[in-house]
Amino acid sequence: MLLLAFKNFIRSRSVLLGIVFLLLTGVISLLIGRQFLDRQHQHLRDVQAWQQEHVQRNVAFHDKEIGLLLYYLRFSLVNETHPLNGLSIGQRDVTPSVKSLNIRNLEAQQYDTDLYNPTNLLLGNLDFSFVLIYLFPLMIIAFTYNTLSGEKEQGTWSLLSLQAGKPGKLILQLFALRGAVLLALFIVLVALAIPILGLPLDRGLLAVVTVGILYLLFWLSASWWILSWQKSSPVNAISLLALWVLLTMVSPAMINNFLINRYPTPEALETAVEQRRGYHDKWDQDQVLAMKPFYKHYPQFAHYGVPKDRGWLWYFAAQQMGDDEAKASSDLLRKKLHSREQAGQAIAWFIPSLHVQWQLNGLAQAGLGNYLQYLDRAAIFHEANRLHYYPAIFEGRAVSSEDWKAIQVTRFTAPQYVDWLRLTLPLVLSVVLLSLLSTFNGRKQFQ
Repeated sequence: MLLLAFKNFIRSRSVLLGIVFLLLTGVISLLIGRQFLDRQHQHLRDVQAWQQEHVQRNVAFHDKEIGLLLYYLRFSLVNETHPLNGLSIGQRDVTPSVKSLNIRNLEAQQYDTDLYNPTNLLLGNLDFSFVLIYLFPLMIIAFTYNTLSGEKEQGTWSLLSLQAGKPGKLILQLFALRGAVLLALFIVLVALAIPILGLPLDRGLLAVVTVGILYLLFWLSASWWILSWQKSSPVNAISLLALWVLLTMVSPAMINNFLINRYPTPEALETAVEQRRGYHDKWDQDQVLAMKPFYKHYPQFAHYGVPKDRGWLWYFAAQQMGDDEAKASSDLLRKKLHSREQAGQAIAWFIPSLHVQWQLNGLAQAGLGNYLQYLDRAAIFHEANRLHYYPAIFEGRAVSSEDWKAIQVTRFTAPQYVDWLRLTLPLVLSVVLLSLLSTFNGRKQFQ
């Protein structure tokens, strides 16, 4: 009977159309992910070529004064793109993966980004995470909403219930057949993603498969719970669509609005203003007063003393002091962004769609957390370059005293850590809760 039911289900024109649509959309999302990875890799090749050409050109043009050379010279730091980024692009399409920083003021460079087409930003990317989070649940709804009600409305339920010793078990088996088709389709798309995106067979990919299967089981459990009330097909469909809209559209929008208002960031503007004011005010200060904070920050340079004129020592000291005066606002801004990230993760525990998106972005190193790590690394990178070149500038060394050919693009690779408990527990609890509610309700209904 189950084999016959499966054949009847899979032969349905609407089911075949749904499977083809989901498979085609999934493959397109993987190809879009491949294009995104290719662009990121091309950017890396471009910046590597640019770094060498940039250094050679500036060294040749500014070969008399090392301070002037380092005024213009930029050093590149790349945020490595993980192959899983092809599955979940996240914020990587709007946050820069390459920063080219000079050794002047840091805060004015930290949040520089590229210009993007606002229409593209509005539409977003059709990546695999979109297919999983938004389209798979819709297909689950389309495949399962009339599992029982359709039999009743077609007049075949009486015959099936007579032939089956336990009607509830029969309906569950018919429902499981539909769910198994979609789970198999998800596995097929992941299998296709491995060669298309060049995914390594590691714990990161295992985590993606795990969270994807649990998310589909959540929607199957939600659908089974709705079906356990034995309402009509239109009621089932409307109820499930209302749940889909609530979890994938309304709740994320409300939470985003809450986080923005709960953790506003006026410090972004304050940081820029204070940094500029901190630097420009030094032009009106006595040089002794202007240099004192700099030597307090870097006591190892105090032996250079107070310059008689506003030369490169004073200039780079003034740039550093601009950053120092903006530090309080900068630290507060970073703290609020971290708080926003942590609060969002905590709230996402109760919203499966948001939880899955957060986890996929985290695994693909495409979320706010990764970008904040990158900014922290950029600050360390910038400080290391300052400390290396300050003595050469302050002592007025010859340009030829440095090995400029040794300058290479520096790469930052964020560590990938899979917190299996955080990854799976919210979804497992949701599936268990809905299953218990369905079982309790089914004992009363499937009689």
